[in-house]
Order: sequence, then structure tokens, then C-alpha cells
Amino acid sequence: MKNAVKKIFCVLERCTGCKTCELACAVEHSKSKDLLKAILEEALPQQRIEAVSVDRKPFSLACQHCEDAACVSACMANAMQKAADGSTVCYEDKCVGCWMCIMACPFGVIRKKRSDKKSIKCDLCPDRDDHACVVSCPTEALFGGTEEAFKKWLKNPKAKTV
Repeated sequence: MKNAVKKIFCVLERCTGCKTCELACAVEHSKSKDLLKAILEEALPQQRIEAVSVDRKPFSLACQHCEDAACVSACMANAMQKAADGSTVCYEDKCVGCWMCIMACPFGVIRKKRSDKKSIKCDLCPDRDDHACVVSCPTEALFGGTEEAFKKWLKNPKAKTV
């Protein structure tokens, strides 16, 4: 199951830290799904991926869908769960806003939703065939899929495998 879990991978040598992935993610999670309309929404949309920098080297980071997810164990409300496909899912309707998952995540990729202070994280764009962050990346630094597919893609980045 471990290697079959889909997640977002980043090729560090290609990432420029432009934050286009953040913007695309926020727009995808907006009510309107449109950049100009999303900016005007009462509850501003939030991204679930973050372009960070360590030692001046940028990279994008999203939920790693850990096999033994600390956020799932820490969640008192059972809002964080492992799905049948191995991904880690946050059920916002169950979240009570205790933020134990935020404190437990070793990658720091779970954040507080501004509108209601519940937890949010990468959901792998379930309403799309592709991932908003991946499609938007101008340097093709991001890949969405399994670890095995990612390794194949690294050998031939123009191949569209998931």
C-alpha cells in the first residue's frame, strides 16, 4: 500500500519557488474556481500546498499521506482518516478545530482554515482528473501520482503517467 498511495512530488532542481502552485490550489478550492472571482469571495480561499525554502532552495510541500499518519492518530474527532486508497483525508464536517493534527504533522502541511478555524490539508483535488498545482507549475517541477509512477516520470518527464 505504501508505494501505491498517490501524492504530490516535487523535483527540487526544477522548483523556483514562484508560488504558482499555491495560487492554483487556492483558486481550485474557492467557491467560484475563478481567480478574479475568488479574490472577491467573502471567505478567501486557502491553498493546501506551500512553496517553502530551506537553505535558499525552494520546493513545494503538500500532505505526504503518510502510511502511519500522526495526524490520524492525534485527531480526537476522527476527522482525519485513512481512505481505502491509502490517502489521508480530512473530513472538515467532523473537525472540531482542536488542531491536534496540526501539531502532530511532522511536515507542517496541515493548516487552520481562516473562515471557521477547522483543519485543512491537500485533498489531491478529488473533483479533477489532474491536480491544480501540478497543471499550473510553469517549470513542471510537480508530479501527482504514486511513487512508482513518479520514478518512471523522472526518466521521461513528457510522459503523462499517473
